Amino acid sequence: MSATVAVEPRPLTDRDWGLLLRRIADKECTPFLGPDVCQGCVPSACDIAREWVTQFEYPLVDEADDLARVAQFVAVEEDLHEPRRLIRDRLRAIARPNFHDPDEPHGVLADLKLPVYVTTNFDDFMVQALRDRQADPKQDWCRWNEAAQAALEEAPLFPDGVYKATPANPVVFHMYGQVNDLTSLVLTEDDYLEFLAYMAREEKPIPPRINQAIAQSTLLFLGYRPTDLGFRVLLRSLLTKLRNRKHVAVQVVTFGDQISAAHIRKTMDYLDRRYGRLDKLDVAVLWGSSCRQFMAELRQRRQEYLKRVA
Repeated sequence: MSATVAVEPRPLTDRDWGLLLRRIADKECTPFLGPDVCQGCVPSACDIAREWVTQFEYPLVDEADDLARVAQFVAVEEDLHEPRRLIRDRLRAIARPNFHDPDEPHGVLADLKLPVYVTTNFDDFMVQALRDRQADPKQDWCRWNEAAQAALEEAPLFPDGVYKATPANPVVFHMYGQVNDLTSLVLTEDDYLEFLAYMAREEKPIPPRINQAIAQSTLLFLGYRPTDLGFRVLLRSLLTKLRNRKHVAVQVVTFGDQISAAHIRKTMDYLDRRYGRLDKLDVAVLWGSSCRQFMAELRQRRQEYLKRVA
């Protein structure tokens, strides 16, 4: 396997930081948690895909890193829910992160005391981190298919069908589902296609309070890689809601050791244009910084900000 090339970070400007910190202070920031938030704790999608390639004898070895495609193969060869069960069992066997580590992403985010957190991860680490900080979080997930909708109607999570979200009683919303409801997981290629189609024609998948948080706050995208299918589908599904606000995407890009510096720069410039300004969305993209590095800076800058405004 080729080594990675260090990519020079593109730091946020002081103006970007000032805006982000003000939005956090005003409780008008909604974090979106991506896969790399769990880096070092949960196996990566690539690692899981490679394991399944061997376990289920996936024939297209050039796609061995693509979990959505490998999961699709497992679903066809075994059973529709088999890849979902495997993911559920894997997550249940994983110990939770150390939320008292100063730069652990879930812990830092819980300290922000925001009303709404959105995640595309299947785990419940954000819920656990909020409880660790003495909050009383509620958990909900996207009803992007008929089976998940039916389950909600039979056993509603909130008796009145409506919930509020406050810093003391925040909501963690799982955009791609949660392991307590296997029908809710967006995992295979077909799942992603169905998710996009359902989101385009229905309004019920996302509750009004979550829609409000997405439309009326600054979004902080954490732990996403711009070329990943999950991130591209997420942005496409949210296009109509991401207007008129500044958003921040924190992403990590790695390159093989055979790629020249000029090619790296060209690639980063293209990705900035393709995703940083997708359909004229105002998204500030931070390249080459890990989530933990960003969290360390966020924690430090927020401490300084709170001292200034005290």
